[in-house]
Amino acid sequence: MYTELLGGSRQAVFLRAMGMTLLIALADWHIKGNIPLGFLYLFPMVLAGSALQRWQIAIMATLCAVLTEAFDSYEWGWETGIPRDILILSAFFGMGLFVFEVVRSRKLALIHMDQVEHEVEARREAEAQLKILIESSPAAIFTSRPDGTVILANEAAHRLFALPAGSLPGKSVRDYLPALVNVPAMREGSQVFRTAMQCRGLRADGEVFQADIWFSTYQTNSGPRLAAMVVDSSEDLRNREEISLQQLMTGSRILVGAVSHEIRNVCGAIAVVHQNLIRDGRLAGNKDFETLGTLIVALEKIAAIDLRDTAGQAALIDLESLLQELRIIIEPALHDDGISIEWDLPPDLPHVWADPHSLLQVFLNLVKNSQRAMRDSRERVLSFTGSVAQGSVLVRVSDTGSGVREPERLFRPFQSGAQSTGLGLYLSRAFLRGFRGDLRFEPSGSGASFIVELAV
Repeated sequence: MYTELLGGSRQAVFLRAMGMTLLIALADWHIKGNIPLGFLYLFPMVLAGSALQRWQIAIMATLCAVLTEAFDSYEWGWETGIPRDILILSAFFGMGLFVFEVVRSRKLALIHMDQVEHEVEARREAEAQLKILIESSPAAIFTSRPDGTVILANEAAHRLFALPAGSLPGKSVRDYLPALVNVPAMREGSQVFRTAMQCRGLRADGEVFQADIWFSTYQTNSGPRLAAMVVDSSEDLRNREEISLQQLMTGSRILVGAVSHEIRNVCGAIAVVHQNLIRDGRLAGNKDFETLGTLIVALEKIAAIDLRDTAGQAALIDLESLLQELRIIIEPALHDDGISIEWDLPPDLPHVWADPHSLLQVFLNLVKNSQRAMRDSRERVLSFTGSVAQGSVLVRVSDTGSGVREPERLFRPFQSGAQSTGLGLYLSRAFLRGFRGDLRFEPSGSGASFIVELAV
């Protein structure tokens, strides 16, 4: 019953307390005799303590003390009345404060309990989502002890190491990733590592693969632990090596074509001299001279090797994505040299016809040339400007370097005064022409400017 009186809003509880106080006062007024009913005011004080503030409780306690003294049959005097009123007021006010603190503590406990339950539920949901994420991840994920013993591993880890499902926990991960034995935190020490590494991995059937590992170490009450995510990057390695081989073969064909062209020019000059000597007649019948003529003809045949078309590897590519990839590659090194980069590319660049790896090599060669040219410049700015005109995409690469002294010799192989063999621009233009593009030098007031033309 008393629980029902405490229920409802604060206003309702206060009205009940006042009503109960009024009833007690009326009862105390009508009942005659030495029957003290003042203790009954403790009950409305309980209601008041659950609904009012501290100062309101003090007012309510004072009211109850006044009513108790007013309808009390005992005579009031200074010696007995004041101590009695103080005791009564203290009892009423203490009861109200006690209930106030109990109610407040109960509310705080309920709020805290709700927060704890919410946090527990959120933690359970997060753990469930994390478990689903780990189990459904295509990357191998596992945790291990300092001795390399696997504690937990997802399904992808079992597939990566060619093990039956659920058999990896309890085994040593060093049998499959021997390089993890070199992680310092796996041996001793409290230093925490969060890094990546690339190493050789072994499957249970003895197959070797290249592994990319992202791992971190952490401390627990049971000792240090290691958490790692492993990906088989063997396919990327094969693709990278195949692309490098293709680039090497393409560059070699262009280089052989350039050398053959120079040899043909030399052979032509030698052949003219040989014919002149034949017409002179003084070496007629000389076997060595006839052999020299035969060698010249053979050398001309060898030099007849020509450049093959490289357009077989070309395809439609997203130029904007390729330039973003170029930006990722070049920006750190250029920023270290104090070179600022300006990009002025129109939105929605059309797809172009090119070999992406060859085109990336062309841009990298131009950037490296500009980087060397701006080494001693005060102002170091490299800019990329794009435009679309007449079925072609033009990308202008400009710098504020020392410029070009002899533009007419730019695209010649084996030119004197060039860095290394002077084949960079020659090969770059050959690459572009292999898929219907071109590379041109554009004269400018300062620095150098090259235009990469690509077919839409």
